[in-house]
Amino acid sequence: MNRTVYSIEGKEVRSVELDDAVFGLVVNEDSIWYAINNELANRRVGCACTKDRGEVHGSNAKPYKQKGTGRARRGDKKSPVLVGGGVVFGPKPRDYSYAMPKKAKRLALKSILSLKARSDMIKVVEDFSIASGKTRDLVKILKNIAGEERTVIVLKDDDPLVKRAAANIPWLTYLSYNRLNAHDLFYARSVIALETAVKNLNNFYGQKKGVEA
Repeated sequence: MNRTVYSIEGKEVRSVELDDAVFGLVVNEDSIWYAINNELANRRVGCACTKDRGEVHGSNAKPYKQKGTGRARRGDKKSPVLVGGGVVFGPKPRDYSYAMPKKAKRLALKSILSLKARSDMIKVVEDFSIASGKTRDLVKILKNIAGEERTVIVLKDDDPLVKRAAANIPWLTYLSYNRLNAHDLFYARSVIALETAVKNLNNFYGQKKGVEA
């Protein structure tokens, strides 16, 4: 399929081909769901920690003798049934991250790109950079090609100046073509892809020798 390439002024300049193996697939919703949940799990910080009765501060002595008082049997003050005692089966620091098969992750990303292309949410823009690295210069460009909605820019490489300029825009996320993020890409209302980034996506996620699409 072909897509119009826009200048940074928002004018049509030419067209570029989108590989059907990347942007024209039948959307696999299951792979998208697994990819997004995998990314959210990998971001999760499992630092919650509680103390059990062996870790809380307190004496090990019984508060009163076992028999003869007429009261219930009572262990030490660190018992979980007492205020200030230990916690039973409470959370401990853990790692929630797990690996997802590479082929499944590739399928998920291509499914998202195909979904965005089908919904006309992908806009191809000629290559540009922000020489000053200032946010206001990037905002001027974005006003011509996108509104102030949840937007993702797909870069052709790790351009530090564009990343610096985009860091202060709350509704904008930047991604390199070879390090796409399923969560941000799926929930974006608009995807701006640089022209070279589109060509790189065609090569990187397209039909490759020895790699299943």
